[in-house]
Amino acid sequence: MNKFLAWTGDHYGRLVHVFSGLGPLALLLFRVWVALAFWRAGVVKFEDPSGTSYLFNNEYHVPLLSGDAAAFLGTWIELILPWFLLLGLGGRLTAAFLFIYNIMAVTSYPDLWPHGFWTGLMGSDFNDHKIWALMLLALVAWGPGTLSFDRWLVRFWPIGRRPAL
Repeated sequence: MNKFLAWTGDHYGRLVHVFSGLGPLALLLFRVWVALAFWRAGVVKFEDPSGTSYLFNNEYHVPLLSGDAAAFLGTWIELILPWFLLLGLGGRLTAAFLFIYNIMAVTSYPDLWPHGFWTGLMGSDFNDHKIWALMLLALVAWGPGTLSFDRWLVRFWPIGRRPAL
C-alpha cells in the first residue's frame, strides 16, 4: 500500500510540475484575449467619432466627465493600453487600470444589465465584462508572467531594488 501511495504521489508531483509550466502561457493568453477585446472597441470608437460622441453624450453615463471628454479618453485608453497589456509592460498596473476601467464601463451603461445590476452580476448579463474582469484580476494578482517585457526589463534593475513580478 505504501508503494502505491509513493508511486501515486510521485506521478502526481510530476503532473503538477508539467501543469505549472502552463502558468506563463495562461497569463499570456489572458493578456492577448483582453487586449484584443479592448483594442477592437477602441478601433470602433476611432472609426466612428460622431457615433462615439453621440453614445457618450446620450447613452453612457460616465461620472465626473463630459460626454466629449469621456469619448476622447475612452477611445485613446482602448487604443493605447491594450498594447501595454499585450506586451506585459507595466503589467500589474495596466491590468489594474483596465480592471477599474471595465467596472466603470459596466456601471456607465445600464443597457448591459437589463435585469438590474445585482441580478445581472450573478446572472447572465454582461458576461464578457465579467470574464475580462476575472482575467485582469488574475493579471493583477500574479503579474504578466515570464512571457512579458516586465520580466525582461527587470534584469536592468539593481538587484536590491527589483520590483516584485
